[in-house]
Amino acid sequence: MKNVIENAKKIFEIKTAHAHCDIPCGIYDPHYMQVAAHTVVRMDMLIDEATAKMKSNSNPSAEDRRDFVHKIARYTHTKEEHAEIVKKEARILWGDYFKPEHLQKFPELHDLVWKIMKGGSKGRQEADIHAGTDLLDAANKLADIFWKSKGFETKKVKAPYPTEKELVVPVLK
Repeated sequence: MKNVIENAKKIFEIKTAHAHCDIPCGIYDPHYMQVAAHTVVRMDMLIDEATAKMKSNSNPSAEDRRDFVHKIARYTHTKEEHAEIVKKEARILWGDYFKPEHLQKFPELHDLVWKIMKGGSKGRQEADIHAGTDLLDAANKLADIFWKSKGFETKKVKAPYPTEKELVVPVLK
């Protein structure tokens, strides 16, 4: 079988392609990870707001209780989905984009990705704005390293989202 493949390569002038990922598209960007992390924070905020509103109501109606349960279920579902998106996007960067030379230049990279994996799990398990904020901070740090590995300086900007937290973006010249 090996000879057949080698002969086909010669006949059809097939050259071996080397890529750093499954499909050598060359398009990577941490923005989806960051937006998903903002969504985790926002869902935690909405859970806190809904809980505070329900606690302040000394005699909630059956409809109020039903609406509360529905909101919490939706917010929790969305929070869990987006925490998993953060983990998935970090795994893609870790597995497909980052190379050994990046680890040499950014020795904190391995621990940071590990922290995102653990933080994403915590973001799914808990309705805790601090866990969501920690996840967002780690996602922003990974975005910073990503852009620097591509030769871009970065800056922090206030995100245009209700979280009022930051995004790390490349400085484009």
